Amino acid sequence: MNSSAFPSLSCLSQALDDGSISSVQLTQQALARATSGEGPKVYTQVFDEQALAAAQAADTLRQAGMRRSAVDGLPISVKDLFDIKGKPTRAGSVVLNDAPAASDNAKVVQRLINAGAIIIGTTNMTEFAYSGLGVNPHYGTPRNPWERTIGEGRIPGGSSSGAAVSVTDGMAVAAIGSDTGGSVRIPSALCGLTGFKPTASRVPQEGVLPLSTTLDSIGPLAASVACCALLDALMTGANHTPIVPKPIKGLRLLFPSNAVLDGADDHVAARYAHVLSQLSAAGAIIVEQAVPPFDQLPGINAQGGFIAAEAWAWHRQLIADKADAYDPRVVSRMLRGQQISAADYIDLLHRRARWIQQVKMQLADYDAMIMPTVPVIAPTIAELRDEEVYHKTNLLLLRNPTFINFLDGCAVSLPCHAPGTAPVGVSIAAAGGQDRTVLAIAKAVETLLHSQG
Repeated sequence: MNSSAFPSLSCLSQALDDGSISSVQLTQQALARATSGEGPKVYTQVFDEQALAAAQAADTLRQAGMRRSAVDGLPISVKDLFDIKGKPTRAGSVVLNDAPAASDNAKVVQRLINAGAIIIGTTNMTEFAYSGLGVNPHYGTPRNPWERTIGEGRIPGGSSSGAAVSVTDGMAVAAIGSDTGGSVRIPSALCGLTGFKPTASRVPQEGVLPLSTTLDSIGPLAASVACCALLDALMTGANHTPIVPKPIKGLRLLFPSNAVLDGADDHVAARYAHVLSQLSAAGAIIVEQAVPPFDQLPGINAQGGFIAAEAWAWHRQLIADKADAYDPRVVSRMLRGQQISAADYIDLLHRRARWIQQVKMQLADYDAMIMPTVPVIAPTIAELRDEEVYHKTNLLLLRNPTFINFLDGCAVSLPCHAPGTAPVGVSIAAAGGQDRTVLAIAKAVETLLHSQG
């Protein structure tokens, strides 16, 4: 289940270069998996004809000596809130079934297409991205690859649920998701992948259906830090230079002693302790210290925060017309936003600014923070039928990642479990704008974990 078991983008690109496989073959494999097994619950739309035509074009260009990028000819999935020209954007819902098809591609999708990526289809998600669990009553819930055959299986995490399973099951070699409170990192952690949440402003959001315009960010789920960095560079439009691992010896990492391990299960706690031990043995300086603003955040968001306010603003007319068509667990959270006044929202903006400043001051002496991505392994689908368990579990899974979204920060979730055991993620995080540093530290930690197990 460790992400090292999945092929990297660079390895697949090299295989295309040396002719040991073609883009058409890779795409056919992905399409076959997308329409069988877990596929119908993973994809809301599959673009068979478009994908194969694009793959044939990629092969033709390669044969002529033209290689557009390191993802040229590789099958990639995108979450069902990115516009695809000529296709409906449903965001995992049935509420938008009669909405017009997108008139253009989302900007990030167009950048991927320009780089030669083969867009396989749009992946299932929590309706309108409003949950960290990945449960969807309209299209079904993709099952986590871990213990899939036990009972009804386990949740994949959300909201980018189909994104994660599309990669674990070989229906794509990487996936693009969104992250408002952990929606890239949670499914990456629960499914054994690497996920990157960049500083929000780095990746353009034109053509992406919003949940919270303040907190939304766009990031990849893939096999490794290098894969995530490559996809991030393509989506940001930056020149891609390989990530050079930052030396672990002397690295200063802040381990928040409050909040992040609350409610942790034994498996996650043990794996996290093991990672800290490995890092310390390799010369990292890990300082366990309380981060007081973390304890303040539940109170700041008590009314529902930016997500409730901004989701309500976007959905209020749709809810008035079609409330019964929504997932009840989603619309109930959106309705909280109607109680947030303009004065409340302005207060929230000011409180966030002060909160960010306080956290940044504490981080000034450190290279990054380290914490479990989520404190528990993937719960079963069956146990979440209980409303109380659903809501408590959702809050628990969102808690740690949400700190970084509220910080307007960046973070990488790395798989840190032993092979054959339940997936666990560890996060390397920092304040906004430190993306390259976070990736460089994560690359070093990834190398250490792979070398020592």
